[in-house]
Amino acid sequence: MGKNIESNLANTPHFNPLNPQEFRKQAHEMVDFIADYYQNIDSYPVLSQVQPGYLRANLPQNAPSLPESLETILEDVKNQIIPGMTHWLSPNFFAFFPSTVSTAGFLGEMLCTCFNSVGFNWIASPAATELEMLLPKSFMFQGTGGGVIQNTTSEAILVTLIAARDKALDVDGSGNLNKFVVYASDQTHSTFAKACKMVGISPRNIRLIPTTIDAGFSLSPIQLKAAVEADMENGLVPLYLCVTLGTTSTTAVDPIELLAGVAKEHGMWVHVDAAYAGSACICPEFHHHLNGVELVDSLSLSPHKWLLSGLDCWVKNPTALVKALSTNPEYLRNKQSESDSVVDFKDWQVGTGRRFKSLRLWLIFRTYGVVNLQDHIRSDVGMAKIFEDFVRSDPRFEIVVPREFGLVCFRLNPDENFGSDYTELSNQKLLDWVNSTGRVYMTHTKAGGIYVLRFAVGATLTGDNHVVAAWKLIKEGADALLKTV
Repeated sequence: MGKNIESNLANTPHFNPLNPQEFRKQAHEMVDFIADYYQNIDSYPVLSQVQPGYLRANLPQNAPSLPESLETILEDVKNQIIPGMTHWLSPNFFAFFPSTVSTAGFLGEMLCTCFNSVGFNWIASPAATELEMLLPKSFMFQGTGGGVIQNTTSEAILVTLIAARDKALDVDGSGNLNKFVVYASDQTHSTFAKACKMVGISPRNIRLIPTTIDAGFSLSPIQLKAAVEADMENGLVPLYLCVTLGTTSTTAVDPIELLAGVAKEHGMWVHVDAAYAGSACICPEFHHHLNGVELVDSLSLSPHKWLLSGLDCWVKNPTALVKALSTNPEYLRNKQSESDSVVDFKDWQVGTGRRFKSLRLWLIFRTYGVVNLQDHIRSDVGMAKIFEDFVRSDPRFEIVVPREFGLVCFRLNPDENFGSDYTELSNQKLLDWVNSTGRVYMTHTKAGGIYVLRFAVGATLTGDNHVVAAWKLIKEGADALLKTV
């Protein structure tokens, strides 16, 4: 009987999706493909030129019954997928904010996938937990605070809102949920309002306080104080303040110290969304933007925007976060967690499972060092300054708000003979023309009712020559547009 079973097992076909030798061969092919892509990325239109639904007509309806070679698949990537890509890593990508990558980041991602750990608690992967806890001295776990790598800025805001809500409910009772009010500027990322709705904050209790161009679109402590006091007079309970360090539209910086002072008078949780500009604060010349950070309860930043990696969230006192998000099913119980001698990051996030994401940052910090990361940021800021000088040198254009980091907000000057609608339309036409060429990709925003063109420097491969070429293209478009007036 036993021999028959062994014989049957021996004759059973075995599919091996992770053969080390095959992996070595195919990984080399993939690396060559990726390296060639980066080497030739300048030749692709930055903004994809395909129409919606293009891919359905070009790919088979069903998955193949039999395996196909990697060469065949990569040929389809080249012919079908790449034409439908907007190339975020193109040196001519100046839209939104950059999404950076690096050799060290790639290698860290390979290691992360190699181990494929699901580090929900310490025992599931001790190294995954402990490497994430090896922070610079000011963020070390020996104090009361701690940090965790979240998936997105949205999740960082969401988990801190949950912690703030539950902490307040413990004090004021569950009947006060509909009385909680949250505050931010009207320049705060839209993810803030979404996260508020997810934790049960009524949309009518979300205060997006107006900002002005004269104040650089930063949140006024005086207006915040007035809004909070008005709400309290109406029986509402101030819960949470979101301060932004580098808003998406214009990179406006809210004054952390003054705003936190107002919030703390009323027992509010203060979160700093430093998704973009927080990374710049590794450079001493930008440290002043963090004045007052010791007063806040949590801070999040997105290293993928400028530090060549993923996203992080730090909290001053993680007790409220863990209390709000902790789960402890029987199948996850273990003596290390029960002893309270370890950190279980499942209790610091929305999901349970988590990847070994700290490997990317670890490799980046070790491979490049702080000096090279600082130089990377300063180089981007320097290129933005070059572009800003180009704009200021041409009387047909104006800088809408002063540049602080790597984003230049500008537009074609208003024409005294026409109204604001005409100015907006002219800038829309210029932007559409620039993007239609495929040679440069930019985006726009509206700030204070003004239609603004955004030129965001930061793609990993961008150099001075790309900034110069982009300005020449913009001038070419302006020449053609203004000739028709």
